[in-house]
Amino acid sequence: MKKTILVTGGAGFIGSHLIEELVKDENNRVISLDSYFTGREENHIDGAEYIKGETKDIEVLITEIPDIVYHLGEYSRVLTSFDDIDLVWRLNKEGTFKVLEFCRKNNVRLIYAGSSTKFGEFDDAEDGENQSPYAYFKATNTNLVNNYGKWFGLNYAITYFYNVYGEREIREGKYATLIGIFSRKYKNKELLTVVSPGTQKRAFTYVGDIVEGLILVGEKGRGDGHCIGSEESFSVLEIAQMFGGEIEMLPAKKGDRNHSKIDLTKMKEFSWSAKSSIKDYIEKIKNQ
Repeated sequence: MKKTILVTGGAGFIGSHLIEELVKDENNRVISLDSYFTGREENHIDGAEYIKGETKDIEVLITEIPDIVYHLGEYSRVLTSFDDIDLVWRLNKEGTFKVLEFCRKNNVRLIYAGSSTKFGEFDDAEDGENQSPYAYFKATNTNLVNNYGKWFGLNYAITYFYNVYGEREIREGKYATLIGIFSRKYKNKELLTVVSPGTQKRAFTYVGDIVEGLILVGEKGRGDGHCIGSEESFSVLEIAQMFGGEIEMLPAKKGDRNHSKIDLTKMKEFSWSAKSSIKDYIEKIKNQ
């Protein structure tokens, strides 16, 4: 049967890879809704339809009711969220509320991309969700999605991504990813900058593995707790050392967690595990 799939943030890093996989099924009609805040037209995938606009306007912009919404279209940076709190509110609270209402009113299945910052651990032992505007709004959104399931019978599943890397990640500017920054600096023979203390551990996960897990959750997942991440974890300093070259240590920044707990129980029930290694990806970058 034909299925209409809406991907919010479909012109972004993860969203474009998700669309690239979804359009391979000729029974899928795939639509992207993206504000192009960090999304780019060069990420467009042949076979998908693209609508420009914010998720807060979803009811006006999306005139055909999809069968499922993959909601990836939110603000997604921890350290910059302190400066962008008004933008985080608009994209992550106002926008996601409108997506939830759209799904509730039209009986649409929702796959929500939560944030693994919710499971972050810090030296002061405070909850990870209260350490930055981004982490707080994302964690409260997962609570809201769960409550929409209880209150209104929303058909939903919540995923949590762990430090995604891969092709099309942002390498320049304020919203560049860690691996994107290191890749650019390595190619330009610049110092690799590491935020102190450098021991912060991350479960770096390849975007192809993330997408495979995300589609499985779309097909089989129910409720909360679908952590999609690598079983391997490395410190930021270890990653910089894998690239090689000189390293400059920067002062510590608020909101930067030591590491995030990961529970792969639900994904293992789907026989999913991350297949790619960050070590291999870095070697590929270095040899290009």
